[in-house]
Amino acid sequence: MEQLNLPPYNYEVRNQAGRRVILDPVRKRFVPLTPEEWVRQHFVQYLIRNLDVPPGLVGIEVAIPIQDRHYRADIVIYDRRIEPVMVVECKRPSVQLSQDTFNQIGHYNATLKVPYLVITNGMQHYCCMVDHVHRSYHFLDKIPSYRTMILPINHAE
Repeated sequence: MEQLNLPPYNYEVRNQAGRRVILDPVRKRFVPLTPEEWVRQHFVQYLIRNLDVPPGLVGIEVAIPIQDRHYRADIVIYDRRIEPVMVVECKRPSVQLSQDTFNQIGHYNATLKVPYLVITNGMQHYCCMVDHVHRSYHFLDKIPSYRTMILPINHAE
């Protein structure tokens, strides 16, 4: 798999039924190793190891009902009350991040109403903070630590 612009970590990859799989320590099972999954697993480890997100407060491929359909958010980070505080959309490294990518995650956020949105392809990472009161957002220079994510001021509605 491709080298990413994320810290390396020790992962477990094996062949299973003729395909490569990677251990997802959050879901506690092996999942098919696709380029997008490679990015997702690295980003989850970055959140846990570098930004101090508690592993038990990470959701992967979280179902989001929107109207009569169900979508799946790649990664959702929760506060200690199990309220979502961040949604992360992962793309394979070959996918150019664009306004369409932000539109996709913004669509999820119409339901979740989290203060932080992140998109990544493993090479580039963009994070914005959403102001739900003024219906605006601004990009951040870096992805906040878990401690910052859960500050009460970031949950003003």
